[in-house]
Amino acid sequence: MKGEGSEHGFVIGGTEIAARPLEPALYLVATPIGNLGDMTIRGLETLASADVVACEDTRVTRILLDRYGIRQRPLPYHEHNAAEAGPRLLKALEDGRSVALVSDAGTPLVSDPGFRLVEQAVEAGIRVVPVPGPSAVLAALTASGLPSDTFLFGGFLPVKDGQRRARLEELKAAPATLIFFESPRRLADTLAAMVDVLGERPAAVARELTKTFEELRRGSLAELAGFYASAETPKGEVVVCVGPPLKSDALSEDDTDRLLLSLASEMPASKAAAEAARMTGGKKPDLYRRLLELKADGEE
Repeated sequence: MKGEGSEHGFVIGGTEIAARPLEPALYLVATPIGNLGDMTIRGLETLASADVVACEDTRVTRILLDRYGIRQRPLPYHEHNAAEAGPRLLKALEDGRSVALVSDAGTPLVSDPGFRLVEQAVEAGIRVVPVPGPSAVLAALTASGLPSDTFLFGGFLPVKDGQRRARLEELKAAPATLIFFESPRRLADTLAAMVDVLGERPAAVARELTKTFEELRRGSLAELAGFYASAETPKGEVVVCVGPPLKSDALSEDDTDRLLLSLASEMPASKAAAEAARMTGGKKPDLYRRLLELKADGEE
């Protein structure tokens, strides 16, 4: 349903709501990842009142604005025009105007070009205001059934297989649930690479989150790789969640030594040993003794 709206308002369920004025600032407004009903009231107020609305694709954002009767003319800001559009948006902010930045779906700056604009705004002393809401990363994580106390978002993995595997090697020892965005056509190859590099771990593939054909498939990496290797190419946006290393995936002695020295460069030896024990499943006294040996060897 399209609302009629007013110049600075929005419509919900046929009721027109006036939006409050905004203070000059850069507002980072999260938008729905599929279901338009997930848009927050504060997000609607911000879009309705902003002096400027900047977005990735004006056609996509126009659908959201029309749905809630918001009479704004969004301006494009994306990776291909950021060099030209960014300075204009920054100038508007420096002139005391309010700018709302949205991505096509989800929270701005997550795998989109908004970081540079925020960085410039911070450097210029301009206030940056997050307007939180939908996030594909958190939606997938919370529904995956995997540990959610510590997680690492890896964005999109490299397209080329060698670079993709190298990136996975870098993240292999991270004591956290790993989360990635992936293209449907590369999903099977990515899962196969994950099996080879990360080994046997629990995982989940979330597809079309919040949409009509939402799907969340859980299993081991090997099971998921086998399924998508023989299935038709899936449709829609995909998020892959991979559980942290299993306790049986013990680090080599060299890897453990490197971890200990890295932690010891940032914290006292006792605390470094305790953190290494938590991360590896090893015993703190043994790790503490090993760290002292490494330090002694380094001082010789």
